Amino acid sequence: MSVSWTVVLFSLFVCIYVQSGSFETLVISKSNEQWSHPQVIQGNMNRLLKKRSVNSAQIEVQSVKVDCKVTLRYAHTVMTTKVLNKADVSQEVFFEVELPKTSFITNFTMEIDGKTYTGEVKEKEKAKKQYEKAVSSGQTAGLVKASGRKMEKFSVNVNVAANSIVTFILTHEELLQRVFGKYELMIRVKPKQLVQHFEIVADIYEPQGIAFVDAYGTFITNELLPLVEKTVTDKKAHVYFSPTMDQQRTCPTCEGTLIDGDFFIKYDVNHANDIGHIQIANGYFVHFFAPNSLQRVPKMVAFVIDNSYSMVGTKMKQTKEAMLTILDELPEEDYFALIVFSTTYIVWRNHLSKATQENVEEAKKFVRTIEVIGGTEMHDPMIHAVNMLYKEQRNGTAPQNAIPMIILLTDGEPNPYPRSLPEIQESIRNAIGGNFSVFSLAFGNDADYGFLDVLSKQNNGVARRIYEYSDAPLQLKGFYEEVASPLLSDVKFHYPDNTVNSLTKSHFKQLFNGSEIMVAGQLNDIEMNNFLVEVSAQGLDNFEVKGQAISQDWKTIFPDEDYVFGNFIERLWAYLTIQDLLDKKDKGSPEEKGNVTDEALKLSLKYNFVTPLTSMVVTKPESEDALIADKLTEEQRGKPQFSGTGYSAAPVSYSYHSAPTNYVDGDPHFFIELSQQNDALCFNIDDKPGTIFNLVRDPLTGIVVNGQTIGDKKVVPGKKVMTYFGRFGILHERFGIRVMVSTKEISVSEEGKDAKFFWSETATIKGTNMDLQVIKDRSLTVTLRDSVKFLIILHKVWKNHPYHQDYLGFYTLDSHLLSKSVHGLLGQFYHGVEFQVSDLFPGEDPSKPDAIMLLKGHELVVTRGWQKDFRQDVKYGENKPCWFIHHNGTGLLDGVHTDYIMSDLFKTI
Repeated sequence: MSVSWTVVLFSLFVCIYVQSGSFETLVISKSNEQWSHPQVIQGNMNRLLKKRSVNSAQIEVQSVKVDCKVTLRYAHTVMTTKVLNKADVSQEVFFEVELPKTSFITNFTMEIDGKTYTGEVKEKEKAKKQYEKAVSSGQTAGLVKASGRKMEKFSVNVNVAANSIVTFILTHEELLQRVFGKYELMIRVKPKQLVQHFEIVADIYEPQGIAFVDAYGTFITNELLPLVEKTVTDKKAHVYFSPTMDQQRTCPTCEGTLIDGDFFIKYDVNHANDIGHIQIANGYFVHFFAPNSLQRVPKMVAFVIDNSYSMVGTKMKQTKEAMLTILDELPEEDYFALIVFSTTYIVWRNHLSKATQENVEEAKKFVRTIEVIGGTEMHDPMIHAVNMLYKEQRNGTAPQNAIPMIILLTDGEPNPYPRSLPEIQESIRNAIGGNFSVFSLAFGNDADYGFLDVLSKQNNGVARRIYEYSDAPLQLKGFYEEVASPLLSDVKFHYPDNTVNSLTKSHFKQLFNGSEIMVAGQLNDIEMNNFLVEVSAQGLDNFEVKGQAISQDWKTIFPDEDYVFGNFIERLWAYLTIQDLLDKKDKGSPEEKGNVTDEALKLSLKYNFVTPLTSMVVTKPESEDALIADKLTEEQRGKPQFSGTGYSAAPVSYSYHSAPTNYVDGDPHFFIELSQQNDALCFNIDDKPGTIFNLVRDPLTGIVVNGQTIGDKKVVPGKKVMTYFGRFGILHERFGIRVMVSTKEISVSEEGKDAKFFWSETATIKGTNMDLQVIKDRSLTVTLRDSVKFLIILHKVWKNHPYHQDYLGFYTLDSHLLSKSVHGLLGQFYHGVEFQVSDLFPGEDPSKPDAIMLLKGHELVVTRGWQKDFRQDVKYGENKPCWFIHHNGTGLLDGVHTDYIMSDLFKTI
């Protein structure tokens, strides 16, 4: 009889080339690991905080190698790991790496017992049946999940026979972007154990000449520093890092490793003030344009800021903090406007103001007065901002060459009434007419990133997600600084029509300081070795240059094969073209969208890129189950999605939705299940009996749930007053539905029809837009058609009990169709919340350790405990572990708990 064990191997590394910012720590999760009893919490706590350490005695990582080759900014990364199962039984080994979200996976291979298993890139729809088969068989089919702000986690597990070796090889490619005057590679290294042969190699070749190279790591100690080898010549750079096992140790006799963090390589190339740098090879060319010594051009910027109720608390505080800093740093020659919007909008001044010290101080006073109120009516303030910019241009107050732009910040979903979201986009697009840029900041996971992304692309801008952490003001300021210093506008590249074809985007609205423009294309004649190039733009002085692109001998340009990889200029062109086509599909007519999608799909398949249109199908050895590696869109990142055995952030274009369960039960205990983190948060609310709290409120769907507390029959003098929920009111305004649930009866009203029934009977009621199912003396399930599903549990107490009385528990079974504007004590968590836990230390109760939690910009002392889930066992319940947030959820809730008190059970505001 064979025995199989499951072992978590390690969190690996990835060659990262990103813009800038911090990254979240990778979490390694162990299959089916649950804590079902409070006594096991202490025993499992260290594994939670240490990301579940591995069984190093049985699994030996023989070698880990990252090989990065960067040529003309195009980076090709191969990650190879060799692992030995030393045990006498087979073991399940997990391979996990983190990738930059802008990279394309191009290959994945597993070598086991002399056999090679290679992933196959297919059209996403053609992978559908294999995916669904894997899901239906209980497999977790998604290989790629969102990880932090800039990363995606690729993970796969495979059964390795006793005393056998498995080799994992993952390849991905990306075009580095220049931000703040540099290109950046970040290599994440977290092997979690000592490695016999550990090696990072990065080779950079830039024919323009390398200006500088920096290499350092967050984990590099004084002892490891000499091991970072850096060799830089005129056009080449070589970085090498390979510590021995002894050098990896945290101490001479320790088994722990120092290799745990991020390794950075930053560099720039030499830039001339001319047409830029052009390279030709094998019938393809690439053109890099980042002239130096240009003066900054003034700008006219309208800041449009969301102050709807969902911005309450930390988000508004951080927004105001960032705006105060941004205003202080506005150059005096810039002109600016401030508009805040909720249900209506307020304009600071009805014209743009020059950024003089006096005007900036007045604007800062206005920013400090901003308060949250109302909904998210975005259309009218955006149109007003457009009109203000046009008016300023007509009046001629600002410099004639000033570059107009709108910076929009919102954390929610625009009100779709009276205009639908596409109608809002189209109206703003028509008003702008291609003359301004819109840069959108999506604050938090509740923001409708997809809407903002399309809005910005349609108006020559970009969208960026701002994460709800303590550094949110720095994120806001960092994005602003990227667009704060325009150098040129209306940048056009012209190449003779009879010379080139299949050009990528060649007209750009702006060039910002520290950035770079890239254009690529095919040559009509593969033997062609020169052609004319013209570049024109508007700046402080009109910029117009002409030049000749001349091909050089291949062996002269690229003399060392170690620094190049295959037909890289062709692949660079394909990468850029796919990115352009994916952007275009958000802008054109339905027919145009179909054409560019088909074209992007063909290129993705030809070059073996895993893009949003393709999937890599990985068939595991000795199994017909297919695993799917998808490319996440930014809109999908961070959303809990169903993936086989549970939730993940994998793409779900062909899977179905479900939801984690958030609930309140007991006296009263709130429980927030966060399956993406494989964890949960909990808190209590203490207030006087009879208080009505808002649990769920979705202004877009019209669904509201309020609950009223009750107390014990008798209060023991000197004892705490215990409260429970004794009544719930469920309201669906759109369909005229009202449901009142108490411990005695259930009253229902739908479209003017009323009914009443009691807990002492089992019944199923089907209405036009609502279904009810009552299980006698146990539970009520409320299903509001095509929107949400709730479960209310009745806790019956011996009627002669001297103190206690019957009470209710409220569980959300399905909330995925509620909008991103949903709020309330439970509703605000339906779309998740991010947190980090560290620094475990003993608490007052030895079985419940404390820790430090970073949550919404706060550092909180939290306690590991558990709460009861009564869905399966109404009498005794099931213990579920969670991090307990003290003081009525302070730091977790938006605002304070008293903000959620309502005056009536069916009150909506």
